[in-house]
Amino acid sequence: MGSKRTASIAAAFVLIASAESLRASPIGLWLANDGGKLRIAVCGDGLCGFVAGTHPPNDPATGRPFTDKNNPDPAKRNRPLIGVQTLSLRPDGAGRWSGSLYNDDDGRTYSGRLIELGPTRIRIEGCALAIVCGGEDLTRID
Repeated sequence: MGSKRTASIAAAFVLIASAESLRASPIGLWLANDGGKLRIAVCGDGLCGFVAGTHPPNDPATGRPFTDKNNPDPAKRNRPLIGVQTLSLRPDGAGRWSGSLYNDDDGRTYSGRLIELGPTRIRIEGCALAIVCGGEDLTRID
């Protein structure tokens, strides 16, 4: 009977370890609901996110690649949107990161967080004045 109990305990530890391994790193390439792509990479002791692709690839208003046209700094408004840093995050618990999110749609930076939902999904949430909050799930593509 003792060996069956030991085997059951060992099996329970294996299941727990397997469940933890399902949590994957957010480092990689992610697809947003609008077809845009976000690359997340290690940045010092945290994570940074960069625009890796837009959908459509060109701004319908100009026919050219999107630029950071809503940036509050006029000197940055003509830079290509691809490559712009949009996330700066630090660890905030298991599978959670918090910090700042740059929204290129309005040129503002918000407080926000990234939550690991599993090996192929993350959620990015942001808040303006801690009153109006929103978020989006992204799917891993690389």
